[in-house]
Parts: sequence; C-alpha cells; structure tokens
Amino acid sequence: MDDPLLLSLQRLLRSERTASLGTLSNQGLPVISRVPFAICPEQANIIIHISEMAAHTRYLMQRPDASLMVSQSEHGQDAVHDLPRVTFQVLARQLERGQADFDQARKAYIRRFPDMEFLCHFTDFHFFALDLVRVRHIAGFAAARTLKPEPVRALLAESSTGQD
Repeated sequence: MDDPLLLSLQRLLRSERTASLGTLSNQGLPVISRVPFAICPEQANIIIHISEMAAHTRYLMQRPDASLMVSQSEHGQDAVHDLPRVTFQVLARQLERGQADFDQARKAYIRRFPDMEFLCHFTDFHFFALDLVRVRHIAGFAAARTLKPEPVRALLAESSTGQD
C-alpha cells in the first residue's frame, strides 16, 4: 500500500477498539452510542456485536442507515485537532446465525475480543455487518478527505492480521 493516508487509516482501525455509533431514534432524533468493533476481512466490512436490549440495536433493526466514528484516543497533551479520525456512513445488515457471513463475523470479533466469546451464545446479542457507503477520513490537522468505499474495503480485506 503506497498511500500514506490509507496507512494512517489502517493504523487507526487497528489501534482503536471502540467507536461511536450514530443511529436515529423512533422520533427521528440522533442517538450516539459507544460500541466495540472488529474488522471482517472476508466481507471487507466492520462488525459490531450488540444487544437488542440497547436502544441503538432496535433502531438499527428498524432503520439500517447509520454512522460510525473511530477516533484516536487522546493522550496527555495531544493537540485535539491533530487526532486521526474517520467517519463511516454505513448500511447495517443484521447477520443470521448459521450463515457463512455470521460465522466469519463471529470469528473476526472473537479474534479481537477473545474475552467476549461467551456473549456469542446469548440470543439477544446480534452481529451486524456495517457496509460502507461513504468515508470521511481526517488523518490529522489539514489532512481531511472524502474517500470512495472501494479503497477502504480493500484496506479492510487486508486486515486479517493486526487487530490488536
């Protein structure tokens, strides 16, 4: 990969394990939640595993258009405007148990969060694949750009290793 900004995005997705998920409530109001995420290289998308007891899960089931923001954590005296971040506009797709994409998502999620494997047995927890629609990447101050989904999907497909 020759693009230093795509490398920056890859580092961000590997280093951060939680993201802010934006959904719409039944009243059409924006709701932001914090969710853990993993990358599924076989599907070249982002995976979340969330409980239907949470409002954001019910909202996604009703309205699959959502947004996910991953931002580098602040460390000490970091200039907040320099922090790398990415916002994905996504279409959330609930994965069905027993299907190949469910098994791929489960494997990717457990690879990143081995201590959460037990949650995969709870029937009120659901895997969602977040299919990319639009990507806005800020690699640092004055380094912002909108990306087409294709190069980011290629980056996600390469992410079979390094999900720390």
